[in-house]
Amino acid sequence: MASKVFPLIKEEAHRQKYGLEMIPSENYTSENVMKTMGSILTNKYSEGFPGARYYGGNEVIDKIERYCQDLANKLFGTSHAIVQPHSGSPANLAIALELAGPGGTTLGQSLVAGGHLTFGASASWTGKIFNAIQYGVDPKTWKLDLNEVRALAKKHKPKFIWVGTTAYPYQIDYKGFAEIADELGCFLVADTSHISGLIVTGYHPSPVPYVDVIMTTTHKTLRGPRGAMILITKKGLEKDPELAKRLEKSVMPGLQGGPHDHQTAAIAVALEEALKPSFKKYIGQVVKNTKVLAHELGTVSEVHLILLSLTSYGYGMGYQAQYALEEAGVTVNKNTIPGEPASAFYPSGIRLGAAAVTTRGMHQKDMIKIASWIKRALKEIKGMDLPKEQEKRKDFLKEVKKKLRENKNLKQIRKEVEAFAGKFPVPGIQ
Repeated sequence: MASKVFPLIKEEAHRQKYGLEMIPSENYTSENVMKTMGSILTNKYSEGFPGARYYGGNEVIDKIERYCQDLANKLFGTSHAIVQPHSGSPANLAIALELAGPGGTTLGQSLVAGGHLTFGASASWTGKIFNAIQYGVDPKTWKLDLNEVRALAKKHKPKFIWVGTTAYPYQIDYKGFAEIADELGCFLVADTSHISGLIVTGYHPSPVPYVDVIMTTTHKTLRGPRGAMILITKKGLEKDPELAKRLEKSVMPGLQGGPHDHQTAAIAVALEEALKPSFKKYIGQVVKNTKVLAHELGTVSEVHLILLSLTSYGYGMGYQAQYALEEAGVTVNKNTIPGEPASAFYPSGIRLGAAAVTTRGMHQKDMIKIASWIKRALKEIKGMDLPKEQEKRKDFLKEVKKKLRENKNLKQIRKEVEAFAGKFPVPGIQ
């Protein structure tokens, strides 16, 4: 019997080819990365680290992992690389468990203010296992307030401070965070997952001189496979010479068993690509495209992503906007905005970016076209305000989804988007 999976992959390929992928945490890997992910390396079990495995037959795997580590250190300018974490969230948990310990105090940017779940959000185990203190952003400027960070740090004395974002359209002042961490004598950990591509090409200041540890996923702007790395800086090793060994043990055996060898190898391929001049040119185009897109949508961005408030369209419009744009062939994600007026579960904004469409070869003029489709689609949600009564919201959103699916204007936009997007290549899709 033929597998039912392959027709579904074909269906997904059609969606990717004829739609516009605007979620800023997504990208398209190269065919070489995909080839490596689907290689025979998936057959091997390699618990442990290079030169110290629990299983035999790892001579080649050791070479691959060491090569990946060397590439990571070369690209970022760090002193030690752990390339085994399966993804970003478990990597962050491994760091937090080792540096703070259960019940220890951590300080990180709140989810509603553009931080990550693993910085201590109440829905995450990092908000339950640790005494997680949260800082926000200025509700008017949407920018980080280092005075608030310093005040919270002095009051709560965290074991370490997270500095990193998932929905923050501005550059980050790593030096300012380092001054606070150094005052307290605590560790400073940068989660650069979203902006690693910008950091390694010089389009965003590097955290390496200022932080002790860096965690980054390898997808997003690095354009690699889904995975993560923990990088230890010279500053971190000067603070604690055992820091690298501590974090290695926290990853394995602390949280994980065997690494995904096909993933490690695919990360190495992506890091090779990121060291090429063509990658720097690509990231430069991402930044240009995002600035134009933000301007056309009436906002600003200094990085690869845009956080767009929808309060001018009505109350709690994130779901409605995501639905409408999806019907129009444009994929974004609903997102909270600073000072969220509605709810974290029914937010008032959307998050979007240009990394994936830039990979396909789109430029500034194309962003103007995309922005026009987004604005046309968003007109269709006016009057669809989220009910204030929570018990009415589930049925309301079902009805909204149905109406938007039948919307003739959105169907027309989708036709235009499909005709446009179909002209641009997608790696791995013929």
